[in-house]
Amino acid sequence: MSYLTTSRCRLFYLDTAEDNPSQKEKPTIIFVNGWAISSRYWKPAIDLLKSDFRCISYDQSGTGRTSIEGFVPNFTIEGFANEAGELIEHLGLDRSRNLHIVGHSMGGMVATELSLRYRDALLSSTILACGIFEETAFTSLGLMFLGGLIDVSMNFRNIFLVEPLRSLFIKRAATVEISKEYSDIIIEDFTTSDKAATNAVGKFSIDPESLRTYTRSVLAIESPVLCCVGMADHTIPPEGTVTLFERRKTSTSSPTRLVQFMSLGHLPMLENTARFAAELRNHFDFAEHFYKKTLPSTPLSDRVQIP
Repeated sequence: MSYLTTSRCRLFYLDTAEDNPSQKEKPTIIFVNGWAISSRYWKPAIDLLKSDFRCISYDQSGTGRTSIEGFVPNFTIEGFANEAGELIEHLGLDRSRNLHIVGHSMGGMVATELSLRYRDALLSSTILACGIFEETAFTSLGLMFLGGLIDVSMNFRNIFLVEPLRSLFIKRAATVEISKEYSDIIIEDFTTSDKAATNAVGKFSIDPESLRTYTRSVLAIESPVLCCVGMADHTIPPEGTVTLFERRKTSTSSPTRLVQFMSLGHLPMLENTARFAAELRNHFDFAEHFYKKTLPSTPLSDRVQIP
């Protein structure tokens, strides 16, 4: 484990190459977290991937072991991308095309921004449970209601430390039961994250203009993109990720795939780690072959459903 002092925080990160320097020669995955959660929830997937990939995870400012004391960070997509970008450059991951970026939930928006900034280093992007929606009066009302729920959640979030609200919080995030270790991590991260950061992230994640920018940015990624979603997600409607895939499929010739975990929720990396890691491997393998041009006949768009 290490710390990097950036322009906005003292950033905590984990790099599997620290224990195994030979990994610096392998393709690298950087994992970008979702709302109000530290990097700890990536560990089960990293354990399955680190034999073949250098894995980087980090706590965004306002979460986990990253400290913002003495800093005044702006909690925006650009700001979160800036701190991740400083980490990417510090580790030299911008110097060759060897980088896979995986973003979950709100982290999908940050991952998309990073994918455009480091397009020359990028092998692939994975966007997990971070979709878009057609703008209608109904969806606008729904987003306004969700914004109100964020305010309420942040003002009374300690109630989720006790039953039965604790269990209800976890069941909303994970349709399939996850271990107590990671249930405890999710609750701890949510209730101890910086309130200003968590509130700001929740708001910009549903801001219509931010979502329009996000859509344009996803369409501009030239590297292979995997849209991945648990179709039993009760946190973010999974149809939004399907819509994002379809929009990219019809608007760009760049490689795009959709993986639907039909019975999983918002945390497939914990609900079925083996399947999640296997789908990432498939995507990464495709991206490497895409750039080597050894699979010229591979379809540029593919739909996979996992029961």
